[in-house]
Amino acid sequence: MKNGTDSFVFLGHWPSAGSFGFNTDILATNPINLSVVLGVLIFFGKGVLSDLLDNRKQRILNTIRNSEELRGGAIEQLEKARARLRKVEMEVDRFRVNGYSDIEREKLNLINSTYKTLEQLENYKNETIHFEQQRAINQVRQRVFQQALQGALGTLNSCLNNELHLRTISANIGIFGAMKEITN
Repeated sequence: MKNGTDSFVFLGHWPSAGSFGFNTDILATNPINLSVVLGVLIFFGKGVLSDLLDNRKQRILNTIRNSEELRGGAIEQLEKARARLRKVEMEVDRFRVNGYSDIEREKLNLINSTYKTLEQLENYKNETIHFEQQRAINQVRQRVFQQALQGALGTLNSCLNNELHLRTISANIGIFGAMKEITN
């Protein structure tokens, strides 16, 4: 097997006999073919490759510029959103404070109205109890009076006879007559 340097050494030993043929030695022909192809590609492809690279560079720069603009817009939107968030948080705090004070005020109003209602109910209860006591006392008085009156009438009817009755009437007439004279 031949090494890589041998293939270059043999380049100078080609016979110039004017014959044309194919060299089937892969190690000898491959570097030559590659160097020719690369040379042609570099010579003719230099402009195309330069244009492709310039286009790619412009696209990358445009993408970066667009990204920077989008980033700036996103930062601006983020700042607006943060400002709105701060505003909403302040409103929430204000509502929370006002809500708590409203709740406390309503709680105190409810407690006060409940105390007033309880006080009124207590007064109504006391008035009702007093009224019922007075009614019960009056009923008892009426019954006692009726029973006493019935007892007195019963006693008078049993003790009074006609003669005693006439003497009582005469004495009362005499008392009325004496009172009449005193008043005249």
